Amino acid sequence: MFEASVTRPIKTLVLALALPACGGSSSHESTTPAGGDVSSDKPVPTASAGTETASTPESVAVEFPTACAKGGGDVCVPPAAFTKHLCSAPNAPAIALSLFAAGTPWQRMYLARNTEAWDASGPAAGSSSQKLAYDEEVIVLAFRPASTGGMIVSGASGAYDVLRWDGACASLNADELRKWYPPEAGYASIPWRRLDDELQQKLLADGRIALKEGEMKKACKGLSRSQSNPACDRAQKSLSKAVVFYVRAGGAVPPPKIP
Repeated sequence: MFEASVTRPIKTLVLALALPACGGSSSHESTTPAGGDVSSDKPVPTASAGTETASTPESVAVEFPTACAKGGGDVCVPPAAFTKHLCSAPNAPAIALSLFAAGTPWQRMYLARNTEAWDASGPAAGSSSQKLAYDEEVIVLAFRPASTGGMIVSGASGAYDVLRWDGACASLNADELRKWYPPEAGYASIPWRRLDDELQQKLLADGRIALKEGEMKKACKGLSRSQSNPACDRAQKSLSKAVVFYVRAGGAVPPPKIP
């Protein structure tokens, strides 16, 4: 008798505690996330990975770099955002002259042999090839390790994205380049007509460049940009040589305009 009288109240108490929990699961009661609008059935929008929110800037301002990118390791390269802009910039030749200016920290390398290359990372990747000559000087923009899937592969040394003196970007295998300075470093021909007026006027203050520019005008007179002849070609190469000599010797180059 004593056992039965104690057991009955306990069962009644358990049932009473269980009833509110059952009522909370009613199909007629809507569940609303914290901070949501209880008067609306619409889900509360949430930010997901890769989705731009109102607080995310649409674009990042690109500035001309003066220091090595962080995380570049032993190779001093410009920031990736700047490099992406550079390889598609309409004034890439002008920017290139500033990057090649004497005293800039960027890693220079030199062609180990004549080769043909494509730009593997720019906006027009693989669209056209370029011929680079033995001993040509280039600036390293990025290093891309060889993808071997974790396996040790003999001869897999990765590749470099590089900038030429004419402002063109190219991608080369590591074994196509070397670091030591050759007896006479080469260069890609400078596209004089693509340099802006301000830069041209600054360069023409140098007597040698002014002389070679006058010779080029005379040799190329009456020819459009797409036309040439042997005399015009020689004059343009001579002007390029004067510009490269000026820049390598420490001649002042005005900061390029970044569109």
